[in-house]
Amino acid sequence: MDDSKTATAVAEAPKAHKAVVVPMEQLLEESPSFTLPEPGTIVEGTVLTIAKKHIIVDLGGVLTGMITGREMKDSFNTTDELHIGDHVSACVLEAENDEGLVVLSLRRASQDKTWDKFIKAYETNQSLKVRPKEANKGGLLLEVDGIKGFIPVSQLAPLHYPRVNGADSAKILARLQELIGQEFTVKIINVDKENGKLILSERAAFERERYDALATLKVGDAVEGTVSGIVKFGIFVAFGGLEGLVHISEIAWGHVSDAHDFARLGDKVQIKIIGIEGDKISLSMKQLTKDPWEEIEKKYKVGSTIKTKISRLAQFGAFVQLEDDITGLIHNSEIPGNPDDAAKALTAGQDVEARVIEINKEEKRIGLSLLPEGESAVEKKEKKAKEEKEEEEEEEVVEAKA
Repeated sequence: MDDSKTATAVAEAPKAHKAVVVPMEQLLEESPSFTLPEPGTIVEGTVLTIAKKHIIVDLGGVLTGMITGREMKDSFNTTDELHIGDHVSACVLEAENDEGLVVLSLRRASQDKTWDKFIKAYETNQSLKVRPKEANKGGLLLEVDGIKGFIPVSQLAPLHYPRVNGADSAKILARLQELIGQEFTVKIINVDKENGKLILSERAAFERERYDALATLKVGDAVEGTVSGIVKFGIFVAFGGLEGLVHISEIAWGHVSDAHDFARLGDKVQIKIIGIEGDKISLSMKQLTKDPWEEIEKKYKVGSTIKTKISRLAQFGAFVQLEDDITGLIHNSEIPGNPDDAAKALTAGQDVEARVIEINKEEKRIGLSLLPEGESAVEKKEKKAKEEKEEEEEEEVVEAKA
Protein backbone atom coordinates (compact mmCIF):
# COMPACT_ATOMS: atom_id res chain seq x y z
CA MET A 1 0.00 0.00 0.00
CA ASP A 2 1.16 3.56 -0.77
CA ASP A 3 2.44 5.11 2.47
CA SER A 4 1.33 8.59 1.35
CA LYS A 5 -2.28 7.43 0.86
CA THR A 6 -2.25 5.70 4.22
CA ALA A 7 -1.04 8.84 5.88
CA THR A 8 -3.74 10.88 4.11
CA ALA A 9 -6.47 8.41 5.21
CA VAL A 10 -5.34 8.57 8.78
CA ALA A 11 -5.27 12.31 8.64
CA GLU A 12 -8.88 12.43 7.31
CA ALA A 13 -10.31 9.97 9.86
CA PRO A 14 -12.69 11.64 12.35
CA LYS A 15 -11.39 12.32 15.74
CA ALA A 16 -13.09 10.55 18.68
CA HIS A 17 -15.15 12.84 20.92
CA LYS A 18 -14.20 12.97 24.50
CA ALA A 19 -17.07 11.84 26.81
CA VAL A 20 -18.52 14.56 29.01
CA VAL A 21 -19.80 13.47 32.42
CA VAL A 22 -22.85 15.47 33.67
CA PRO A 23 -23.89 15.12 37.30
CA MET A 24 -27.42 13.67 37.91
CA GLU A 25 -28.37 16.80 39.87
CA GLN A 26 -27.71 18.92 36.77
CA LEU A 27 -29.74 16.58 34.53
CA LEU A 28 -32.74 16.82 36.85
CA GLU A 29 -32.46 20.58 37.00
CA GLU A 30 -32.28 20.97 33.22
CA SER A 31 -34.97 18.35 32.31
CA PRO A 32 -38.68 19.31 32.01
CA SER A 33 -40.61 19.22 35.25
CA PHE A 34 -42.17 15.83 35.91
CA THR A 35 -45.35 16.05 37.99
CA LEU A 36 -48.19 13.55 37.73
CA PRO A 37 -51.50 15.32 37.10
CA GLU A 38 -54.29 15.12 39.66
CA PRO A 39 -57.44 13.18 38.73
CA GLY A 40 -60.19 15.59 37.73
CA THR A 41 -57.86 18.19 36.22
CA ILE A 42 -58.02 19.19 32.56
CA VAL A 43 -54.79 18.70 30.58
CA GLU A 44 -53.86 19.53 27.01
CA GLY A 45 -51.88 17.34 24.68
CA THR A 46 -51.13 16.42 21.09
CA VAL A 47 -52.79 13.47 19.38
CA LEU A 48 -50.24 10.77 18.47
CA THR A 49 -52.49 7.87 17.51
CA ILE A 50 -56.17 7.43 16.68
CA ALA A 51 -57.44 3.86 16.70
CA LYS A 52 -60.92 2.36 16.78
CA LYS A 53 -60.83 1.72 20.52
CA HIS A 54 -58.26 4.20 21.83
CA ILE A 55 -56.49 7.52 21.32
CA ILE A 56 -52.88 8.13 22.41
CA VAL A 57 -51.97 11.67 23.48
CA ASP A 58 -48.54 13.24 24.14
CA LEU A 59 -48.60 15.40 27.24
CA GLY A 60 -45.77 17.91 26.83
CA GLY A 61 -43.15 15.32 25.92
CA VAL A 62 -43.08 14.12 29.50
CA LEU A 63 -46.14 11.91 29.87
CA THR A 64 -48.33 9.87 27.57
CA GLY A 65 -52.07 9.70 27.97
CA MET A 66 -54.62 7.22 26.70
CA ILE A 67 -58.37 7.65 26.03
CA THR A 68 -60.40 4.46 25.62
CA GLY A 69 -63.94 3.10 25.28
CA ARG A 70 -66.82 5.29 26.34
CA GLU A 71 -64.42 8.05 27.40
CA MET A 72 -63.77 8.72 23.70
CA LYS A 73 -67.38 9.79 23.17
CA ASP A 74 -68.84 13.10 24.18
CA SER A 75 -71.95 15.04 23.13
CA PHE A 76 -69.85 17.26 20.85
CA ASN A 77 -68.53 14.29 18.79
CA THR A 78 -64.96 15.45 19.41
CA THR A 79 -63.41 12.13 18.34
CA ASP A 80 -64.97 12.35 14.87
CA GLU A 81 -63.19 15.67 14.28
CA LEU A 82 -59.73 14.69 15.62
CA HIS A 83 -56.63 14.14 13.49
CA ILE A 84 -53.08 13.15 14.36
CA GLY A 85 -51.20 16.27 15.46
CA ASP A 86 -54.30 18.05 16.74
CA HIS A 87 -54.30 19.61 20.17
CA VAL A 88 -56.96 18.20 22.48
CA SER A 89 -58.21 18.83 26.03
CA ALA A 90 -59.03 15.86 28.23
CA CYS A 91 -59.88 15.19 31.85
CA VAL A 92 -57.53 13.07 33.99
CA LEU A 93 -59.29 9.98 35.38
CA GLU A 94 -56.18 8.23 36.69
CA ALA A 95 -52.69 9.73 37.09
CA GLU A 96 -50.92 6.51 36.09
CA ASN A 97 -52.21 3.06 35.22
CA ASP A 98 -50.34 -0.25 35.30
CA GLU A 99 -48.77 0.57 31.93
CA GLY A 100 -47.49 3.94 33.09
CA LEU A 101 -50.04 5.86 31.03
CA VAL A 102 -52.27 8.72 32.19
CA VAL A 103 -55.92 7.64 31.81
CA LEU A 104 -57.90 10.44 30.14
CA SER A 105 -61.49 11.23 29.18
CA LEU A 106 -62.94 13.44 26.46
CA ARG A 107 -66.42 12.83 27.86
CA ARG A 108 -65.57 14.28 31.27
CA ALA A 109 -63.65 17.17 29.72
CA SER A 110 -66.82 18.19 27.85
CA GLN A 111 -68.89 18.24 31.01
CA ASP A 112 -68.32 21.94 31.78
CA LYS A 113 -69.34 22.91 28.25
CA THR A 114 -72.36 20.62 28.52
CA TRP A 115 -73.41 22.16 31.83
CA ASP A 116 -73.23 25.59 30.22
CA LYS A 117 -75.46 24.33 27.41
CA PHE A 118 -77.99 22.82 29.85
CA ILE A 119 -78.11 25.86 32.14
CA LYS A 120 -78.61 28.17 29.16
CA ALA A 121 -81.45 25.95 27.89
CA TYR A 122 -83.03 25.97 31.35
CA GLU A 123 -82.78 29.74 31.74
CA THR A 124 -84.11 30.46 28.24
CA ASN A 125 -86.78 27.69 28.30
CA GLN A 126 -85.30 26.03 25.22
CA SER A 127 -86.09 22.47 24.12
CA LEU A 128 -83.40 19.77 23.82
CA LYS A 129 -83.12 16.44 22.01
CA VAL A 130 -82.17 13.46 24.20
CA ARG A 131 -82.19 9.66 24.03
CA PRO A 132 -82.94 7.61 27.19
CA LYS A 133 -80.54 4.77 27.93
CA GLU A 134 -82.39 3.09 30.79
CA ALA A 135 -85.84 2.81 32.34
CA ASN A 136 -87.20 2.13 35.80
CA LYS A 137 -90.75 2.10 37.16
CA GLY A 138 -90.56 5.84 37.78
CA GLY A 139 -89.46 6.98 34.35
CA LEU A 140 -86.62 7.18 31.83
CA LEU A 141 -82.92 7.75 32.57
CA LEU A 142 -80.15 9.17 30.39
CA GLU A 143 -76.61 10.50 30.66
CA VAL A 144 -74.82 13.20 28.66
CA ASP A 145 -71.10 13.67 29.29
CA GLY A 146 -71.48 12.22 32.78
CA ILE A 147 -74.50 14.39 33.61
CA LYS A 148 -77.53 12.32 34.56
CA GLY A 149 -81.03 13.18 33.38
CA PHE A 150 -84.40 11.81 34.41
CA ILE A 151 -87.81 12.03 32.72
CA PRO A 152 -90.50 11.07 35.28
CA VAL A 153 -93.49 9.11 33.98
CA SER A 154 -95.73 12.04 34.89
CA GLN A 155 -93.70 14.27 32.55
CA LEU A 156 -94.11 12.11 29.45
CA ALA A 157 -96.23 13.40 26.57
CA PRO A 158 -99.54 11.58 25.91
CA LEU A 159 -98.13 9.47 23.09
CA HIS A 160 -95.47 7.98 25.38
CA TYR A 161 -97.41 7.85 28.67
CA PRO A 162 -97.70 4.16 29.72
CA ARG A 163 -101.46 3.70 30.20
CA VAL A 164 -102.11 0.19 31.49
CA ASN A 165 -104.98 -1.47 33.33
CA GLY A 166 -104.74 -1.29 37.10
CA ALA A 167 -101.47 0.70 36.97
CA ASP A 168 -99.60 -2.64 36.80
CA SER A 169 -95.97 -1.69 37.59
CA ALA A 170 -94.52 -4.58 35.55
CA LYS A 171 -96.51 -3.52 32.48
CA ILE A 172 -95.56 0.12 33.01
CA LEU A 173 -91.86 -0.82 33.11
CA ALA A 174 -92.26 -2.94 29.97
CA ARG A 175 -93.85 0.00 28.14
CA LEU A 176 -91.07 2.34 29.29
CA GLN A 177 -88.36 -0.07 28.16
CA GLU A 178 -89.80 0.10 24.65
CA LEU A 179 -88.91 3.81 24.62
CA ILE A 180 -85.19 3.32 25.33
CA GLY A 181 -83.09 4.73 22.50
CA GLN A 182 -85.88 6.82 20.99
CA GLU A 183 -85.31 10.54 20.49
CA PHE A 184 -87.27 12.79 22.86
CA THR A 185 -87.84 16.53 22.72
CA VAL A 186 -87.73 17.81 26.30
CA LYS A 187 -87.33 20.88 28.47
CA ILE A 188 -85.30 21.08 31.68
CA ILE A 189 -87.53 21.74 34.70
CA ASN A 190 -84.92 21.31 37.45
CA VAL A 191 -81.12 21.66 37.60
CA ASP A 192 -78.98 20.13 40.37
CA LYS A 193 -75.38 20.85 39.32
CA GLU A 194 -73.98 19.91 42.72
CA ASN A 195 -75.18 16.32 42.31
CA GLY A 196 -74.88 16.29 38.52
CA LYS A 197 -78.59 15.73 37.84
CA LEU A 198 -81.33 17.15 35.63
CA ILE A 199 -85.10 16.66 35.70
CA LEU A 200 -86.59 16.77 32.21
CA SER A 201 -90.14 17.08 30.88
CA GLU A 202 -91.52 16.02 27.54
CA ARG A 203 -94.94 17.46 28.43
CA ALA A 204 -93.42 20.91 28.99
CA ALA A 205 -91.77 20.81 25.56
CA PHE A 206 -95.19 20.49 23.93
CA GLU A 207 -97.10 22.77 26.30
CA ARG A 208 -97.42 25.62 23.79
CA GLU A 209 -98.43 23.25 21.02
CA ARG A 210 -101.04 21.71 23.30
CA TYR A 211 -102.40 25.12 24.33
CA ASP A 212 -102.71 26.27 20.71
CA ALA A 213 -104.32 23.00 19.59
CA LEU A 214 -106.84 23.06 22.45
CA ALA A 215 -107.79 26.65 21.64
CA THR A 216 -108.74 25.76 18.06
CA LEU A 217 -110.39 22.40 18.76
CA LYS A 218 -114.17 22.21 18.25
CA VAL A 219 -116.82 19.62 19.02
CA GLY A 220 -117.66 17.87 15.77
CA ASP A 221 -114.14 18.04 14.34
CA ALA A 222 -112.84 14.85 12.76
CA VAL A 223 -109.08 14.25 13.10
CA GLU A 224 -106.51 11.48 12.76
CA GLY A 225 -104.68 10.33 15.87
CA THR A 226 -102.40 7.62 17.20
CA VAL A 227 -103.54 5.06 19.77
CA SER A 228 -101.58 5.89 22.93
CA GLY A 229 -103.25 3.54 25.41
CA ILE A 230 -105.84 0.77 25.64
CA VAL A 231 -107.61 0.08 28.94
CA LYS A 232 -110.75 -1.71 30.09
CA PHE A 233 -112.96 1.34 29.69
CA GLY A 234 -111.73 2.55 26.31
CA ILE A 235 -108.99 3.71 23.95
CA PHE A 236 -106.74 6.75 24.45
CA VAL A 237 -105.76 8.59 21.28
CA ALA A 238 -103.04 11.25 20.94
CA PHE A 239 -103.28 13.96 18.28
CA GLY A 240 -101.67 17.37 17.80
CA GLY A 241 -100.09 17.38 21.26
CA LEU A 242 -103.44 16.49 22.84
CA GLU A 243 -104.95 13.24 24.09
CA GLY A 244 -108.55 12.15 24.42
CA LEU A 245 -110.54 9.08 25.36
CA VAL A 246 -112.76 6.97 23.15
CA HIS A 247 -115.04 5.45 25.79
CA ILE A 248 -115.86 1.80 25.21
CA SER A 249 -119.43 2.82 24.35
CA GLU A 250 -118.09 5.03 21.52
CA ILE A 251 -115.82 2.46 19.87
CA ALA A 252 -118.48 0.67 17.80
CA TRP A 253 -122.26 0.65 17.40
CA GLY A 254 -122.46 -2.92 18.64
CA HIS A 255 -121.44 -4.47 21.93
CA VAL A 256 -117.72 -4.08 22.76
CA SER A 257 -116.42 -6.47 25.39
CA ASP A 258 -112.69 -5.78 24.88
CA ALA A 259 -111.24 -2.56 23.44
CA HIS A 260 -108.12 -4.50 22.38
CA ASP A 261 -110.23 -6.12 19.65
CA PHE A 262 -110.53 -2.78 17.88
CA ALA A 263 -107.04 -1.22 18.05
CA ARG A 264 -103.40 -1.71 18.94
CA LEU A 265 -100.85 0.69 20.40
CA GLY A 266 -99.46 2.93 17.68
CA ASP A 267 -102.38 2.41 15.29
CA LYS A 268 -103.55 5.41 13.27
CA VAL A 269 -107.28 5.95 13.78
CA GLN A 270 -109.93 8.44 12.66
CA ILE A 271 -111.79 10.04 15.55
CA LYS A 272 -114.51 12.61 16.12
CA ILE A 273 -114.45 15.21 18.91
CA ILE A 274 -117.71 14.80 20.84
CA GLY A 275 -116.90 16.69 24.04
CA ILE A 276 -114.41 19.21 25.50
CA GLU A 277 -114.41 19.95 29.21
CA GLY A 278 -111.27 21.78 30.30
CA ASP A 279 -108.38 19.44 29.45
CA LYS A 280 -110.74 16.47 29.18
CA ILE A 281 -111.48 15.54 25.56
CA SER A 282 -114.13 12.94 24.67
CA LEU A 283 -113.77 11.12 21.36
CA SER A 284 -115.78 8.74 19.22
CA MET A 285 -114.80 6.23 16.57
CA LYS A 286 -118.26 4.88 15.83
CA GLN A 287 -119.78 8.28 15.01
CA LEU A 288 -117.61 8.47 11.90
CA THR A 289 -119.36 5.35 10.57
CA LYS A 290 -122.96 4.86 9.48
CA ASP A 291 -125.38 4.09 12.30
CA PRO A 292 -126.89 0.67 11.49
CA TRP A 293 -129.89 1.48 13.72
CA GLU A 294 -131.10 4.16 11.30
CA GLU A 295 -132.62 1.50 9.04
CA ILE A 296 -133.28 -1.14 11.69
CA GLU A 297 -137.05 -1.02 11.27
CA LYS A 298 -136.68 -1.81 7.56
CA LYS A 299 -134.74 -4.99 8.30
CA TYR A 300 -136.64 -6.31 11.31
CA LYS A 301 -140.39 -6.24 11.98
CA VAL A 302 -142.14 -6.80 15.29
CA GLY A 303 -143.73 -10.24 15.15
CA SER A 304 -141.24 -11.65 12.62
CA THR A 305 -139.24 -14.78 13.39
CA ILE A 306 -135.44 -14.88 13.21
CA LYS A 307 -133.12 -17.89 13.14
CA THR A 308 -130.04 -16.93 15.11
CA LYS A 309 -127.45 -18.15 17.62
CA ILE A 310 -126.81 -17.35 21.29
CA SER A 311 -123.63 -15.24 21.41
CA ARG A 312 -123.28 -14.73 25.15
CA LEU A 313 -125.14 -15.21 28.40
CA ALA A 314 -125.88 -12.95 31.34
CA GLN A 315 -127.78 -13.72 34.53
CA PHE A 316 -130.76 -11.67 33.30
CA GLY A 317 -130.91 -13.08 29.77
CA ALA A 318 -129.23 -14.21 26.56
CA PHE A 319 -127.76 -12.09 23.78
CA VAL A 320 -127.83 -12.93 20.08
CA GLN A 321 -125.74 -11.28 17.35
CA LEU A 322 -128.11 -10.19 14.60
CA GLU A 323 -125.44 -8.20 12.68
CA ASP A 324 -121.87 -7.02 13.35
CA ASP A 325 -123.10 -3.99 15.29
CA ILE A 326 -126.61 -5.08 16.30
CA THR A 327 -127.35 -7.31 19.27
CA GLY A 328 -130.71 -8.59 20.44
CA LEU A 329 -131.71 -9.60 23.98
CA ILE A 330 -133.86 -12.54 25.09
CA HIS A 331 -134.79 -11.63 28.66
CA ASN A 332 -135.27 -14.42 31.20
CA SER A 333 -139.00 -13.67 31.19
CA GLU A 334 -139.00 -14.53 27.46
CA ILE A 335 -137.36 -17.92 27.95
CA PRO A 336 -139.58 -20.99 28.55
CA GLY A 337 -139.67 -21.75 32.28
CA ASN A 338 -138.73 -18.17 33.17
CA PRO A 339 -135.35 -19.18 34.73
CA ASP A 340 -133.61 -16.92 37.24
CA ASP A 341 -130.40 -17.41 35.23
CA ALA A 342 -130.36 -17.76 31.44
CA ALA A 343 -127.45 -20.20 31.66
CA LYS A 344 -129.80 -22.75 33.25
CA ALA A 345 -131.83 -22.96 30.03
CA LEU A 346 -129.49 -21.90 27.19
CA THR A 347 -125.83 -22.25 26.16
CA ALA A 348 -123.52 -19.98 24.15
CA GLY A 349 -123.48 -21.06 20.51
CA GLN A 350 -126.92 -22.68 20.69
CA ASP A 351 -129.16 -22.21 17.62
CA VAL A 352 -132.55 -20.70 18.40
CA GLU A 353 -135.60 -19.40 16.59
CA ALA A 354 -136.77 -16.19 18.22
CA ARG A 355 -139.57 -13.74 17.62
CA VAL A 356 -139.03 -9.98 17.50
CA ILE A 357 -141.28 -8.53 20.19
CA GLU A 358 -139.83 -5.00 20.55
CA ILE A 359 -137.70 -2.50 18.60
CA ASN A 360 -136.53 0.65 20.39
CA LYS A 361 -134.57 2.70 17.86
CA GLU A 362 -133.76 5.53 20.29
CA GLU A 363 -132.32 3.25 22.96
CA LYS A 364 -130.86 0.91 20.32
CA ARG A 365 -132.53 -2.17 21.76
CA ILE A 366 -134.21 -5.19 20.16
CA GLY A 367 -136.23 -7.53 22.37
CA LEU A 368 -136.69 -11.17 21.36
CA SER A 369 -138.74 -14.04 22.75
CA LEU A 370 -138.62 -17.84 22.66
CA LEU A 371 -142.21 -18.11 23.95
CA PRO A 372 -145.19 -18.93 21.72
CA GLU A 373 -146.99 -15.97 20.19
CA GLY A 374 -149.17 -14.23 22.75
CA GLU A 375 -147.27 -15.67 25.72
CA SER A 376 -144.55 -13.06 25.77
CA ALA A 377 -144.50 -10.79 28.81
CA VAL A 378 -144.08 -7.80 26.51
CA GLU A 379 -146.96 -8.93 24.33
CA LYS A 380 -149.19 -9.52 27.35
CA LYS A 381 -148.38 -6.08 28.66
CA GLU A 382 -149.12 -4.50 25.30
CA LYS A 383 -152.36 -6.51 24.98
CA LYS A 384 -153.49 -5.40 28.41
CA ALA A 385 -152.68 -1.75 27.64
CA LYS A 386 -154.61 -2.04 24.38
CA GLU A 387 -157.64 -3.54 26.14
CA GLU A 388 -157.58 -0.82 28.81
CA LYS A 389 -157.43 1.85 26.14
CA GLU A 390 -160.36 0.31 24.27
CA GLU A 391 -162.40 0.19 27.49
CA GLU A 392 -161.66 3.86 28.14
CA GLU A 393 -162.74 4.75 24.61
CA GLU A 394 -166.00 2.77 25.01
CA GLU A 395 -166.75 4.54 28.29
CA GLU A 396 -166.15 7.89 26.65
CA VAL A 397 -168.58 6.96 23.87
CA VAL A 398 -171.26 5.86 26.38
CA GLU A 399 -170.82 9.06 28.40
CA ALA A 400 -171.06 11.12 25.22
CA LYS A 401 -174.38 9.44 24.26
CA ALA A 402 -175.80 9.92 27.76
